[in-house]
Amino acid sequence: MRPVITLDGDGVLLDYNRAYALVWARAFGTYPQERDPQAYWPYDRWDVERLSGDCLERFRACFDNEFWSTLPAIDGAVAACNALCEAGYELVCVTAMQPRFTEARRCNLRDLGFPIERVIATGRDSRVHSPKAEAMVAIGAVALVDDYLPFLIGVRGEVHTALVMREPNGTPNAGPTLSKISSCHADLAAFAGWWLTSDDECAQPMK
Repeated sequence: MRPVITLDGDGVLLDYNRAYALVWARAFGTYPQERDPQAYWPYDRWDVERLSGDCLERFRACFDNEFWSTLPAIDGAVAACNALCEAGYELVCVTAMQPRFTEARRCNLRDLGFPIERVIATGRDSRVHSPKAEAMVAIGAVALVDDYLPFLIGVRGEVHTALVMREPNGTPNAGPTLSKISSCHADLAAFAGWWLTSDDECAQPMK
């Protein structure tokens, strides 16, 4: 049985921020201008207004199966996953999206060439530190890679928690809880390169 590495979807495997501009154009007919390429949140990256009322509902309606099955891959993510699989790991996508879009996410990953067959959608539960912690126990994962610090807090200690430190402006990935994370990386490719060459016992490549 192969050891399992769990990977977040948006921000680790898939470029949600780029897709956000595409869905804005779909909803309102105009592709937004980029305001801050170093912004963590998509509504800060793109020159878009904060929505409410009917406009917000119109926008939300576009986050449907079509959207969740067509996000672009983050540069280097497919190659990083292939390297981890070739080293003997099974990859599982554990995402905090709504469970009804699980199949759309699975199709999205398959169509992009990711070697990932299992997708677990946990939803979001504000009552716990991480909605992914329970899934880590069920899967028996050796590592969780995520780009959102709060989702790494509360994961059992034997799971290696790897934080992708992407765009810094407005990031939630800061503060004293960073000291509780096992490792930090620029992106999934950087994590894979480190994991497969690390002297850390839990990060040894499979022979």
